[in-house]
Formats: sequence, structure tokens, C-alpha cells
Amino acid sequence: MRADLLIAGGTVVDGTGGAPFIGDVAIADDHIIYTGPHFSGTAAETIAAAGLVVTPGFVDIHTHYDGQAMWAQELSPSSSHGVTTVVMGNCGVGFAPCRTADHHALIRLMEGVEDIPGVVMAEGLPWDWQTFPEYLAALEARPRDIDVACLLPHSPLRVWVMGERAIAREAATPADLAEMRRITSEALAAGAIGFGTSRLNIHRTKAGEVIPTYGADVNELHAIAGALADAGTGVIQAVLDAPFTAWEDELTALFAVAELAGRPATFTMAVSNAGPRIWDPALQMVDEARARGLEIWPQILPRPVGMISGWALSTHAFCLCPSYQPLVDKPLAEQLPHLRDPAFRAALIAEMPKPGHPLSMMTRDWNWMFPFGDPPNYEPETSVAALARAQGRSPEEVAYDAMMEGDGQGMILNTLGNFHQGRLDELLPLIRRTDVVMGLGDGGAHYAAICDASYPTFLLTYWARDRAGERLSLAETVHALSAKPAKVMGLHDRGVLAAGYKADVNVIDLAALTLHAPVIRHDLPGKGRRLDQTAAGYVATVVNGRVIRRNDHSTGARPGRVVRGSQRAPTPVPA
Repeated sequence: MRADLLIAGGTVVDGTGGAPFIGDVAIADDHIIYTGPHFSGTAAETIAAAGLVVTPGFVDIHTHYDGQAMWAQELSPSSSHGVTTVVMGNCGVGFAPCRTADHHALIRLMEGVEDIPGVVMAEGLPWDWQTFPEYLAALEARPRDIDVACLLPHSPLRVWVMGERAIAREAATPADLAEMRRITSEALAAGAIGFGTSRLNIHRTKAGEVIPTYGADVNELHAIAGALADAGTGVIQAVLDAPFTAWEDELTALFAVAELAGRPATFTMAVSNAGPRIWDPALQMVDEARARGLEIWPQILPRPVGMISGWALSTHAFCLCPSYQPLVDKPLAEQLPHLRDPAFRAALIAEMPKPGHPLSMMTRDWNWMFPFGDPPNYEPETSVAALARAQGRSPEEVAYDAMMEGDGQGMILNTLGNFHQGRLDELLPLIRRTDVVMGLGDGGAHYAAICDASYPTFLLTYWARDRAGERLSLAETVHALSAKPAKVMGLHDRGVLAAGYKADVNVIDLAALTLHAPVIRHDLPGKGRRLDQTAAGYVATVVNGRVIRRNDHSTGARPGRVVRGSQRAPTPVPA
């Protein structure tokens, strides 16, 4: 037997949750031809993996690379953290279907909901598509490092069918519903892997307008669910309005849609920092729905849900203060003379912020804000409020000075959820639930406020290697990053190291694996800014049989593909 690539003598963690073993993984073309103790054939290239961990490529099911996949060949930061497949179109936002007249509306929507600067999209998007099938074809025509799969996003669908009536959030007519169902069927036939929607009231445009899908009548979701039922394929992804609206109401509506569609559904879930354990009743509802035969997948991030604040970023404690407004759109170098002025500092610290975008208004909960340094600490102990008490200063003074560190490059971690009583402990039983899936990395969005697409490296380092107290096993961790999310999205051809499966593989130096602090880069179209978080310790990442990264650097290979629809598990191949 002849292999193109042999990964020899590594600790193979095959993605199934089974025990690791020392062995070989052999690849020919774009699939695995052998996984076992010793490959007896020859190979054109060999990666010596003794002392290293060999895993399937990771699958991130909640990203927003809908734009970046058009203007960039590397889906960074995801591909630098072992991710080989991403799912886009989440939260019901995206860029297709879209008529020329509606370009500005969708740009305005993505600018507010996903914090992608309008100039970045205006310069970066070629708009050589209108329909969703044309969007998939445009994706397919562009080279990239990893695979992409697409959900049909609800907001563009609604705007395509209803125009300004969608933006005004009018109720859909019977004719509108029929057309939405038709277009959903068309998208599924072309290769959409499902449908994404948002019911969250803080998903707003930059001007504060709520998204077209907020408050959409459940009949609209039922019409779309009918298309999934007709096709017998596709996953429903939803961001619900809980806890702003009762979990019972939101989940009851989602379960009805999933039951009508006869398809799996996944929804965003988080643990509250304080107060009652509101997630427990929600999980009980999930248990009851699964007992009725529904396939429901709560989706969580394995570290605090939140934002990173700083003078050079989208949000911080002073971004809505009147004195700061003239500096909002200025680069840091132009802000610094003002920020270093004692009189300006005193004035800004004394001011109260004005109302603004909901995310910008979540930057003053001092008890849940923490100076964020290098190395990054996602389970910090001393908040801005605690530092202020200890130093006899105001929280505003502490936050201001923390952000001034490093010539104004200092950052603050604003933990909005998943940090119950200042610990990550409550996440462990959730991660271990058989029906909970990892996600919410948001790669390709919130460029200057969030950098959670690095969570695979965090899961491997914190939860499997470094955590004081109970940890995840390596087998559990790799399963949570590979086979499990692949299964949720119907991508049964990946996430497992076995003969016949896609040749998406990571070779990792787990002992040396390091998650670096986020840095600001200006490499988006129009020199737009983004947070980037890299890692060290990924010896090799393989996509479709080709090595795309070696020793944490791109090789320039671009074997990524557009995944069209659900994928069958391979027929077992004899060794």
C-alpha cells in the first residue's frame, strides 16, 4: 500500500472518545487509508510524530467568516488553532441571498450585530452573487486553507423576500412565507447545511435598530422548517432571546420548529455569572425534548463569554462618554496625546456614558471586568472593582490606567457569562453532557472586541492539561472538538481518524502547546483592525490530505473546499 503522507509513531486520539494509542495514520489523496499500530506500506512523505499527539482536524460550528472567506485565503485565527472545517451563516446574518439594492442594508446589519466595520465589507466584498446558490459558487471559486460550510441566514432571506418591509419587521404575508420556503428549498438543494436565525434583542445595527428577524412570527419559522422537512436534511441554528425572555417561551418555540422540520437544532447557551441557576430549567427542557425524540444541542463556549476592551478596540468603559466621542474613529496614536493629558483623564473619569449600542453599554460591570495580560488568563481572580477597593481608587481610574499600560495597548477582559461565582467550574458538567456541543467562537466577527475562535487551544491547554482540580481527558477533549460537532452538523465524513474518513489531521506538541495573548492587526480590507490570537505547538495541520501549516506557520497550501450539504460517513475500508 502506498501513502502520500504518513504520520508515524504518534499518540493517536482518534476523535471517537476511545483511548489514545501509539500508532500511525496514513493518507492517500484526500482521505485516510490506515490508522493503527504500524503502517506496512511506503509513503512519499513522513512526519515523525513520536512524543506528539495526532488528532482529527477540529470542526467549529459557529463562525461568521461569510465575508472573510471572500476576501482572504486564510481563515485566521481558526486555522491556526487546528480547525479544518468552519460553519458560517450563524445568528441569521450573512450576505446571501442579496440583491444589489440591499448591499448597504446587509452591511449595516453585519456592522452592528457582528462588529465588522462597514469599510471592511465595502472594500472586501466583490458581490459577484445574488442568490444563495450563486454565493456558494462564488465561495467555491476562491482558494482558501480550510473547508467552509454554510447555513442559510434568516435576515438576508427575509430582506430578499420582503425588502423594506423586512427591515421594518412587518409580518410576512402568506405569499412571503411561500417564497421563503421556496428559497430555503433552493438553498438546501444547492448545498446549505441548514438554516440560522436570531431572536436576540441585543443583535442590532450600529445605529441601534433591531435585526429583521427579531420578533418574527413563529409561523415564519414554521414555513422555513417545512422546507427542511421536505428536503429531509439540514440543521436549525438559533440564538434565542433568553434570558431577556423566559427560557421556557424561547425553547418551546424552538422545539416546535425542530419537531415540524424533523431536523436537529442547536442553540446558544451560557451560564450566568451570578444569581439563580437559570440554565438548569433550560437543560431540563432539553432532556424532556430529547425524551420525545427531538435532537436538541445546547451550544456553549468553554471559557467566559465576553468582550475584550481597550482604547484601540471597539468597546471600553469610556467609549460612550461625551468627551471621548471626538476620538472614537481615530487611531490609537492620535488618541494618546489626549489620553495622556491629566485634565482629559480627569474629565473622562468623571463623566457618565450616554446610551448607545447594547454591547457598548455592557462595559461598566466592574465586578466582572479584569485586567487582561500576557499570558492570557481566562479564569482571573481580581476584578477591576476589587482592585479599586484595595487601592482606594474608583473603578474608572483603575480601568483607565489598565488600558493605558504598554502605551495604551492594555486590555480588559469583560466577562458577561460562563463565569459563575468567578469560576469556570460549572462548565465542566456541561462540556461532559452528551448533548452539549462546543461552539460560539465567532471567528470572522466582532473583530475588535472578541477573539474566541482560539477556544480549541484553550480547551486542550486549560481543560485537558493545566487546570487545577478535575480535568477533561485528552480523549474527551478531542471528541468535543472533532467528531461531536461534525455529527451535530451532519458532517459524518470528518472528525474521526479512521480509514475512509477525510484526511483532516492535526499533529500537536501538547506539552509545548501555548495560547498567546491577543494582538491587534490591521490586515483587513481598508486596513481594518482585528484581534488575532495565535498559538505555538501545532506541528502540522492537514486539510484534504495537504499540509496547510507547519510549526505554526502557513505553508501556502489552499486545499479548502465548500462543503455542500450533509455528508455521509465513509464505508469502512479494510486495512
